[in-house]
Amino acid sequence: MIRNLLLAAIAAGMLAGVVATATQAVRVIPLILHAETYETAEAPAASPTHAHDAAAPANVHDGEAWAPEDGLERLAYTLLANIIAGVGFACVLGAAIMFSNRRVSLKTGAVWGAAGFLVFSLAPALGLPPELPGTEAAGLTVRQGWWLLTVVSTAAGLAFIAFPRRVWFKALGVALMVLPHVIGAPHPETHGGLAPGALAAEFAVASLVTAAVFWVVLGSTLGGFLERLGRTA
Repeated sequence: MIRNLLLAAIAAGMLAGVVATATQAVRVIPLILHAETYETAEAPAASPTHAHDAAAPANVHDGEAWAPEDGLERLAYTLLANIIAGVGFACVLGAAIMFSNRRVSLKTGAVWGAAGFLVFSLAPALGLPPELPGTEAAGLTVRQGWWLLTVVSTAAGLAFIAFPRRVWFKALGVALMVLPHVIGAPHPETHGGLAPGALAAEFAVASLVTAAVFWVVLGSTLGGFLERLGRTA
């Protein structure tokens, strides 16, 4: 069973990563590149006293963080990151399916994928929507803490709603799903960013659509692979 789960997770994660990258290339990546032009425009022009820096050798450390070049290199790193994330999330989803002790198929796998989208993407986005480069944000540690709380609470809430038959379990599940949003996501004292608000809203929608495609493909293919491997075994 564990061997089948790993094989299915690797295959489903790779496929979902490829599909997610193709979907991101249509809208998400162009929006990021557009937003980065506002960051470039905000950067102060080089002063004449530092004009000699332009002629410095390429291997001199300039204090800036490394980033892949736009184009094929950036797309390749995006694909690699999506595949790694896909395999990891497929393992998590597969473990949840295994512990639920329920049979899975292509169709039921899509339902599990939709649950994964709700837990890892949609619920956190209600408090912390996807943000473009240059957007004002609260500290990374507090945002990560709230994201983790939301993921755990939403996953536990869904489990209580879906599996136990007693009403009070379902009520507890609803309360757990609402809890992080009652606490409230961390936000900076001043809101705003370099990119226009309409661009930020479009990016948030495009990111969530891409995430939905990723999770449905991941869940359905994982379910299909597990069903096929189970029949073969």
